[in-house]
Order: sequence, then structure tokens, then C-alpha cells
Amino acid sequence: MSQQQPTQSDTGTETQTDLSAENLRDELQLLQAENSRLREQYVRARRTSYRRSALGLGAIGAVAAAGALLFPAAQTVLFALAGIGLFAGVLTYYLTPERFIAADVGERIYRALMRNETALIRELGLSDTRLYVSHETETARLFIPQHAEYDIPSADALMSTLVITENERERGVALTPTGQTLFNEFERTVSGPLGSTPSEVSTQLTDALVNVFELVDTATADVDREAGRATVAVTNSAYELDSGVDHPVGSFLAVGLAVGLETPIGTEVTHNPEDTTSADFRVTCRWKPEASADQN
Repeated sequence: MSQQQPTQSDTGTETQTDLSAENLRDELQLLQAENSRLREQYVRARRTSYRRSALGLGAIGAVAAAGALLFPAAQTVLFALAGIGLFAGVLTYYLTPERFIAADVGERIYRALMRNETALIRELGLSDTRLYVSHETETARLFIPQHAEYDIPSADALMSTLVITENERERGVALTPTGQTLFNEFERTVSGPLGSTPSEVSTQLTDALVNVFELVDTATADVDREAGRATVAVTNSAYELDSGVDHPVGSFLAVGLAVGLETPIGTEVTHNPEDTTSADFRVTCRWKPEASADQN
């Protein structure tokens, strides 16, 4: 039996397949190169914007200094403006970030972590309660009890991820809140001490969400001290509302209130599709009313 030779049609098909695979590889390389070029261009543009701002502030400072020499009567004010402008310009120039990370990158990382935590909570059969408890060494811990009727574990017990004590009402899971490190950074940047009343703390925290961390465009707090409740309406959050265990916006608010009021804070993050306001979602923080009554 003679060996069957490949036909011209078969050879042509194989050649076309090879060419198609080669073209795809070439196109992929071109796309990767273009993606890298665009990323570098974006970083350069952002860096240039920062440095132009620095030069502008420096120019304002220089003009104010020259004006102080020309107009002795206004020297005090002009020299003050010159110092502010030059100092701000130097800071802006040398503190320009070297790397910019898009918001969607952070959100994708957050979603992966939330999927894991949510799956863990579901498979352990824990309750829907989310309780943020102030902690001496960890700032705050997120405690998710096993049962709807629960007791808050001791500080030492909350250091364990799986909280298993002799008291069944204290059993559950304790996690590091996503808002813990944000709150630690907030404490370093805030001017003055943390407030001691729900209204004061809520005002400081919502201002930080908008102006310090830029996690949301607006955050408006509605505090009912007698009911032990603070509801914050949020618009245009960098992190969309999902079914995760520990939303960053709600976590930051709850950690701040837990530390400021020195009482455990329960949270609920909700979105009402029939809401006629401009709020994307609302974070409701609850505590025992007598706890805030003691903060005077």
C-alpha cells in the first residue's frame, strides 16, 4: 500500500493556519507595546501636571516676593504669600508620585479579596451581623458572630481569625477591617483630635472620604443620636456597592465611629433602587444609644 501524500488543499490549509497564528502573535505584541506606551504617556502627563502646578506656585511666590520689594507698605502680606507659594511649590514638585495606579485596578483587587471573605463567611454558616469593635493594639476588629444572639469576645480572643471560646455566643470570625489602615492614615493627617460625639466624628470622617482619600464625590451624614444611628449617603464611590463583607467606605466610617465613641458599631450598606435622591448607596452605622449619651 502506497503512503498517502498530503494534497495541495491540505498544504494550503496548514500554511494559512500558520500565517493566522503568526499574525495573531504579531498583533498581540503590537497591542502589548501600545498598551505600555499609553501607560507611560499617562504617567508622564500626570507627572507633568503636578510639576506645572509646582512651577505655578513657585511663580506666584516669586511675584509676591518681588511685589514686597516694590511696595514696602504691603511687605508683611506679600512676604507671607511669597513664603506660602514657594514652600507649596517645592513640596508639590518633590512629592510628585512616581507611580499612578488606576482606580479600577484597586477595585479588582478588592473584589477578589471580598469574594474570598464572603465565601468563608457563607461556608462557615455565620450570621449577617457585622460588628466593628475598637481594639487597643489593632485599632479595630471586624467581628462576625456565629449566631444572631451574640456576646462580644475579649480583646485577646478578637486577635484570632477564628474566634472559638467556651461561650458559644462569642464564637465567630474576627478580621482586619479594610477601613483600619485608612483610619490610621486619617489620624495622622487630621488637624486636632478625633471628635467625641457622633456628629463631630461623622463630620470628620465624611470630610476625609471626600477631601483626603477621594473615595467618593460626596458623603452626607444624617445623625440621630437618640436612636444610636448615623446614615451616610454616598455618591460616585470609587468602589461600587456589592455583596461583600466589608465595603471600604462603610468600613472606614464604622472604624472611626467605633474608636471615637468607644463602642461597637454595626453596619449596613444598602442601595434602594427607588431612591429619588442622587445617592448611589447609603451606609448605616448603629450603636447602643447610651454609649453616645456618655460622650459629652
